[in-house]
Amino acid sequence: MKRTHLPLNGLRVLDAAARHLSFTRAADELAVTPAAVGQQIRALEDMLGVVLFRRTPKGLELTPETEGALEALRGGFLMFEEAVRAMQAGQSSMALTIAAPRDITECWLQARLADYAARQPGLHFTLIAVDETLDFTEANLDLAVRLTDGEGEHEGVAIGDALSVTVEAPGGGADARIDWPGSPSGDEPAVMRVADGGLAIAAAAHGFGRATVPLLLAERALAEGRVRPVGEPQAARLGYWLIAPLPQWRQKKVKALVEALTT
Repeated sequence: MKRTHLPLNGLRVLDAAARHLSFTRAADELAVTPAAVGQQIRALEDMLGVVLFRRTPKGLELTPETEGALEALRGGFLMFEEAVRAMQAGQSSMALTIAAPRDITECWLQARLADYAARQPGLHFTLIAVDETLDFTEANLDLAVRLTDGEGEHEGVAIGDALSVTVEAPGGGADARIDWPGSPSGDEPAVMRVADGGLAIAAAAHGFGRATVPLLLAERALAEGRVRPVGEPQAARLGYWLIAPLPQWRQKKVKALVEALTT
């Protein structure tokens, strides 16, 4: 018999009915009707080609076939329970693998992870720099930070509002555009092209010109006075999102981290 074809629901019903010697009490335990218990037992008997219970005036009796299988059956359920506990223990290990672009990791993520880790003894992270292609399965990721317009095919939540800000050196700088892959296009040619928003902020701080970047990315540089804003923040098409496939998103450790990073 192939493992994928094991009638697990029927075996669970059999175990309960055998312990209680009553379809009614087994139904109460399983939160189903006695008729559903009887149907499962009949289906299991048809599949196995054996009689599992004798119906007598005094109630149910186990057949030799059922008596001979119960020890192994209950041992199997105990092993299932141990497997579930092992998987839950893995979720509570607090080892998290996170993918994010280098600039948001340096400018925003690491400081918040440090604050979170200080409140969670034993927590440790693996950080992976990813700018374009993201494969959760290949990289064994728990969570990713992406500059995008939504969660896409995964589960996700936005990190604040999608806002951009234009920054320049504290004392002013050249009225020229610094270009990077996430910046809005402009009519004037760029005085400098860099690989990411963090480098664009650094170029603006050195007086090369003005860079338009996500507000979340620029917050620390603005607070430290390394750059100053040019005008007010503006609504942007792209914002930073925390995303993960549904199985990872459901993990307790991921839920806790998402809450910490978004509040």
